[in-house]
Amino acid sequence: MFDFLSLTLGGTPPAEPHGQIAHLEWQWLDDGVLELSPRRSCERAVVLSAGIHGNETAPIEILNRLVSELLSEGSVLAVRLLVILGNPPAMRTNTRYLHSDMNRMFGGRHGLFIASGETERAWHLEQHMAAFFQRATAVGATSRFHFDLHTAIRGSHYLRFGLLPSLPESRTPSMLAWLESAGLEALVFHQSPGGTFTHFSGEVFHAASCTLELGKALPFGSNDLSQFLAAEQALRALISGGTLPERSLPAIKRFRVVRDLIKHHNDFRLNVAEDALNFTSFGYGDLLAEESGQRYVVEHEREWLLFPNAKVANGLRAGLMLVEESDREARGLIGC
Repeated sequence: MFDFLSLTLGGTPPAEPHGQIAHLEWQWLDDGVLELSPRRSCERAVVLSAGIHGNETAPIEILNRLVSELLSEGSVLAVRLLVILGNPPAMRTNTRYLHSDMNRMFGGRHGLFIASGETERAWHLEQHMAAFFQRATAVGATSRFHFDLHTAIRGSHYLRFGLLPSLPESRTPSMLAWLESAGLEALVFHQSPGGTFTHFSGEVFHAASCTLELGKALPFGSNDLSQFLAAEQALRALISGGTLPERSLPAIKRFRVVRDLIKHHNDFRLNVAEDALNFTSFGYGDLLAEESGQRYVVEHEREWLLFPNAKVANGLRAGLMLVEESDREARGLIGC
């Protein structure tokens, strides 16, 4: 049987585009896009994606390990499954992207970017997801999930965290229970739409979706995957129908996005150390950023900064500002 990651990196599809083994059928749909279907009925349709940013390798290696287990019959498939390695050209060069950030393009936003291989790929991935969920629904799989796996550019006070789109399907108690079992240390709740892959799957297909951030971007072969064992076990349980791992960590911290720091001009400057970690906190009145005479300061007693990056193109997000939620406020965020 073939190795999904090796064939994707090599740009060579398997000799046959489809096949079957004892418990599943598989079909190679596109470069880095593989559909697997159990040879029995099931109610769940699951999309697992990674590599939307090509240098975020730990999640890619985790997905490849899960696929290898299924194809070698080391585990059983209990859902209809679409596995996506999002940006193979960037993966081959160990770069985040070649022209533009794909995770700002979904939901038709690729049309707002200069045409490139990444805008075309974003459109194709939207089509693959739509066709997959349509096929799944036709055979009775109506419960939909999407987990898009990433790593952060920089280090973090929380090594493993999730970002939930501003959609009700992603905020149910059952979704929270899965996220707790995956060993996440923090959850971030978006309050507005965005161009991420998970917002697209939730908004268009009503999938319960979440972006999982697992560690820091490192080259292939340099990852300590044991740091993400709970997340891998939770994904395995999701696709194989097993028992979720028990949580052994303290309660998840919950944060709400209160502001996007948007870079509008070339003189944009973040007032943040180059090596500042994700979830670095700031106090009321602290200067966060400035550009063309405009200053951005902390407006709450304490705010946390996520994904600071002053090198983004004009018009894109240079960081997210968060506030921590109390238990009562958090229950409102997750629909309890």
